[in-house]
Amino acid sequence: MKLVLASTSPFRKELLQRLDIPFETASPDIDESPQFGETPEQLVARLSEQKARAVAKQFPDSLIIGSDQVATLDDNIIGKPRNHENAVKQLQNASGQRVVFYTGLCLLNTASGNTQTEVIPFSVTFRKLTDEQIENYLKKEQPYNCAGSFKSEGLGIVLFEKLEGNDPNSLIGLPLIALVDMLKNEKFNF
Repeated sequence: MKLVLASTSPFRKELLQRLDIPFETASPDIDESPQFGETPEQLVARLSEQKARAVAKQFPDSLIIGSDQVATLDDNIIGKPRNHENAVKQLQNASGQRVVFYTGLCLLNTASGNTQTEVIPFSVTFRKLTDEQIENYLKKEQPYNCAGSFKSEGLGIVLFEKLEGNDPNSLIGLPLIALVDMLKNEKFNF
């Protein structure tokens, strides 16, 4: 069966390439707005499945991977900063705090209609950061399109005191350990 990543994220694409299996990518183009009263876990589970379903019509007899991620601080969703000023504020707020990332993962078999969905948490405890450390980091990495204003796979690692979770890939946006299990459930051969 063909494998399709319902994402245009270069980070998710790079992660999936680590499995050394052929796949295609497709843009899911969905509304990612949270629904009223939706928890972060419910949001990423719903969006992951919606992303997979959004591209399913284009790929019959395929396995479609949908994924979505949010970062939370004190149970409030932290979005992508989009600019320097917002990134400074996000990192100042995260300084000395624990940020929890929830990554939703969905694998949709378009031939059988079978859907597997899981939400994988991963937490990051930030060091106490000075304004100078924040400015230096942002100038070097410019993570303005990353939830939480950092790239853990890059220089962002210097911002952290502790990482906790079962799969560090989930922090980057695609939990490969859970994905491999889902693919095995669909009898996908590696």
